[in-house]
Amino acid sequence: MKVGAAVSRRILALCEERGISVNKLCTISGITQSTINNIISGRNKSATVATIKKVCDGLEITLGEFFSTPEFDTLEQEIQ
Repeated sequence: MKVGAAVSRRILALCEERGISVNKLCTISGITQSTINNIISGRNKSATVATIKKVCDGLEITLGEFFSTPEFDTLEQEIQ
């Protein structure tokens, strides 16, 4: 799995765990709907750490908690 796909899956999983919509995530994190939609759909394959930090702030978790999943431990090599 590539980083973009892992970030997308993680955002969707966190929304599901908390019972919130992606739209609600945008509201509480201060990120535009188009930015989140682009990350989730794969059009944006390289979300910035600043954007992920805003997601974390909205969900009241740390960056460490965001990335602490097996998906991020088993990412494909990005440099070929």
